[in-house]
Amino acid sequence: MNRDRYRFRAGLAQGLVYSASQTLKLCSPHRRSDQSVMAPKQPNTGLFVGLNKGHIVTKKELAPRPSDRKGSLIREVAGFAPYERRITELLKVGKDKRALKVAKRKLGTHKRAKKKREEMSSVLRKMRSAGGAEKKK
Repeated sequence: MNRDRYRFRAGLAQGLVYSASQTLKLCSPHRRSDQSVMAPKQPNTGLFVGLNKGHIVTKKELAPRPSDRKGSLIREVAGFAPYERRITELLKVGKDKRALKVAKRKLGTHKRAKKKREEMSSVLRKMRSAGGAEKKK
């Protein structure tokens, strides 16, 4: 990040003109790293130096894990944890920020909390759409 700022300043010193999007991209401290923007990883060359350093190996095809198949079934049988029910209640009344704080407290990281909040809001959306479909019948 500091490297980008240095490049930006060096470019300004050389008389380069940057567009607004380039300026934001180079100077923003809250830059998001998107995997979709990055180039695909090149295969290793077998050398121990360079961009694609490392042994040439064939990637192993992993079999699907049993837990991947059974997740939805377990959710259906066991239901939600108490903190997940609390998050859904908070989302129902529109307290998204508070729901995020509860999730972060329980799960430990902001990233996991955002994912859990999104999961719970999608569950609510599905419940509402299913409830709306039943009322129409």
